Amino acid sequence: MTASTLTHDILAQVSQRVVGQQAMVERLLIALLTGGHVLLEGVPGLAKTLTVRTLAETVRTSFSRIQFTPDLLPADVIGTQVFDQGTATFSVKRGPIFANIVLADEINRAPAKVQAALLEAMQEKQVTIGGTSFLLEEPFLVLATQNPIEQEGTYPLPEAQVDRFMLKLRVGYPTRDEEREIMKRMAGGEAIPITAVAGPEELMAARKMIAAMYLDPRLGDYIVDLIHATRAPKDAGLADLVPLVEYGASPRATIALAQAARAHAFLRGRDFVSPDDVKAMATDVLRHRVLLTYEAEAENVSSEEVIGRILGAVPAP
Repeated sequence: MTASTLTHDILAQVSQRVVGQQAMVERLLIALLTGGHVLLEGVPGLAKTLTVRTLAETVRTSFSRIQFTPDLLPADVIGTQVFDQGTATFSVKRGPIFANIVLADEINRAPAKVQAALLEAMQEKQVTIGGTSFLLEEPFLVLATQNPIEQEGTYPLPEAQVDRFMLKLRVGYPTRDEEREIMKRMAGGEAIPITAVAGPEELMAARKMIAAMYLDPRLGDYIVDLIHATRAPKDAGLADLVPLVEYGASPRATIALAQAARAHAFLRGRDFVSPDDVKAMATDVLRHRVLLTYEAEAENVSSEEVIGRILGAVPAP
């Protein structure tokens, strides 16, 4: 299976069930092809969960959905030790985190100790239960959703944990025509069947191709300059942003932006990365990593505006 066939077949299957939301679907596919985790933020009813579940059905891998609730415990996510009275021994009962694609639905509805249960799995691709570490099978991907409009009964993710996500996507409303199509498709009430068109072998082969894709040294310098500008806006000629930015992006953002740009080029059938690929992915990679001050909030300045200013100020090769 060629690269173009792989991506075309997956996108074709997803589009049978999901109307519109091309940007979200493409970003989720980029995450799947790079092994990065994704945080999807949007109001209820925008097909976030449906899209993730549909994407998982297009790939012959295991899928697990965890509904985060206030009474959830870490053991409900990673698993626990169970005592067998017959043999007087403990055995490990694995939790839903042991899957290739894990949907952490409404992740901000569970307290911090449950959210933190994902940290080791997301970063180290392993889980520790009772002092024993278990490696998670590749591909391993955490796709989390959260509702931005509710504050009661929710627990915002700590900044350090949000940084574990390669991308943070803002999911918007469909257009009028797309909403009419949604209403038409859902009239029957039955889910459209999806065919699995790829397996772990194809995904891992695509990842190797993306990792080996040519990235010009000048483009690498451009990525580093963009990330550095989030930490020191004055060096990029944006002194007015200094009082608005509390913390800039970490080196993890540099790695993520390079990977995402390669995958973006891969989806367009190219074997090299262009400045447009970097610009296209910069906002999704950086919006949760550029932390603003109270002064920025008072002036209604968003992280997207700051990133846009930086993209406009740092010259592309």
